[in-house]
Amino acid sequence: MTPTRIITSTVLFFFILFVGFYVYYLQIDVPMITNSFSKKVEGVTSKDTKRTETPPVNCLFANLTLTCPLSSSETQISSANKSSTEVCPEYFRWIHEDLSPWRKTGISNDMIMRARRTANFRLVIVDGKAYLETYGKAFQSRDTLNLWGILQLMRRYPGMLPDLDLLFDCNDPPVIESSLYMQPNSTVPPPALFSYCSDDSHLDIVFPDWSFWGWPEINIKPWTTLLEEMKEENSKRKWTEREPYAYWKGNTDVGNSRKDLIKCNVSDKQDWGARLYEQDWGRESQNGFQKSDLAKQCTHRYKVYIEGWAWSVSQKYILACDSLTLLVKPRFYDFFTRGIKPLKHYWPIKINDMCRSIKFAVGWGNTHEQKVQEIGKASSDFIRENLKMEYIYDYMFHLLNEYAKLLTYKPTIPPNAIEFCSATMVCPHPDGLEKTYMMETMVRHPSDTGPCTMPPPFDPPSFHSLLEEKEQSIKKVETWENKFWSRHRK
Repeated sequence: MTPTRIITSTVLFFFILFVGFYVYYLQIDVPMITNSFSKKVEGVTSKDTKRTETPPVNCLFANLTLTCPLSSSETQISSANKSSTEVCPEYFRWIHEDLSPWRKTGISNDMIMRARRTANFRLVIVDGKAYLETYGKAFQSRDTLNLWGILQLMRRYPGMLPDLDLLFDCNDPPVIESSLYMQPNSTVPPPALFSYCSDDSHLDIVFPDWSFWGWPEINIKPWTTLLEEMKEENSKRKWTEREPYAYWKGNTDVGNSRKDLIKCNVSDKQDWGARLYEQDWGRESQNGFQKSDLAKQCTHRYKVYIEGWAWSVSQKYILACDSLTLLVKPRFYDFFTRGIKPLKHYWPIKINDMCRSIKFAVGWGNTHEQKVQEIGKASSDFIRENLKMEYIYDYMFHLLNEYAKLLTYKPTIPPNAIEFCSATMVCPHPDGLEKTYMMETMVRHPSDTGPCTMPPPFDPPSFHSLLEEKEQSIKKVETWENKFWSRHRK
């Protein structure tokens, strides 16, 4: 190479480097997907969106260095002195219950690492920076979007999360069996593991699932966008104008209970009042997802929710339909579903006698239209008011904050962990729906106020009363059903 070329290359290199650092230090925002910038952002009001029109991510610096900037929106100390006077929704109280197995012992490093067998990743936050150690890739984009969501939480409340160390399992079923650790003679505390759901026989710590930031593989939009679209579609068709049947559409290959449900479909010999459809996601993908728009599936008076291998993300979409949710007796719960009540937000359906239970519910509903509409509206109101994106972030904040209080050691950066931030996640990410959803859900600026105020733990009488109320409501419906079928034996 000639001296002239060497000088030219050197000058060009330092010029590019200078521009990168210049952009970084001036915190200039580099647009990545221009068409998405004007969209409403997750957890941000339209007023907030006007304040910052481009996402504060320095992609020029990130792409040059493949590292996080020394100062970013995740690490800045929040300037919000104003604490929120708003009390969190009632279901936040379950955070105390979910962490109660470690209330006496605290959570040691050993308790966390004993959960590594099934965990997909380890997340460590130290001094406001996030570090990731990956153990195994999760199915589809589950881990990516959950990590993205945590980074957006850090952008919403920068510098407010404490140091913490956690393991996360992105599979459907819970794995930490309570029978192994909660016996009177047990001496080994349970491992601490975050998951999407749990049940009465497991101790997994439930956390909001990835779909709040979208599910690109099946074309499900981020939660705030989809919720607005559902609200608009709901307004186009009154409940009385909807089909007077129970609707369900889903994958029947994820559990025997769904195969049993399909047997309740209408046939030449029997009409159980249900219109049920199997969802072939492979074929739907080939056809451009033309028949799987969730916002356009609120066309029936009743919608069935049934679990798959475990809990299903579909529950929030079904509850938001203004239809009466026919909830087949669940085994699992996620972070918010313990806040809904039978006969107030949904109608309970027997799992061991689904067809007759659905037929009775549809028949009862079509003769008690006002009551059914009240329940359907109550469930939609619950979702829109208590499951808005602000509360998703607040739930994450309080859960992580309470969890961190239980750690008996000071978290340190694992040797195999890498620092990650919004810039290093989104900037080098290949173009596509996943990147589009990430840009759409990016938190543009810190919240003006702190998180909502955590409600206190349940006291024993109120906890017992809550469980008793749910049980009595379910028994009431079962009594109505039994009386009906004793008079109409088939």
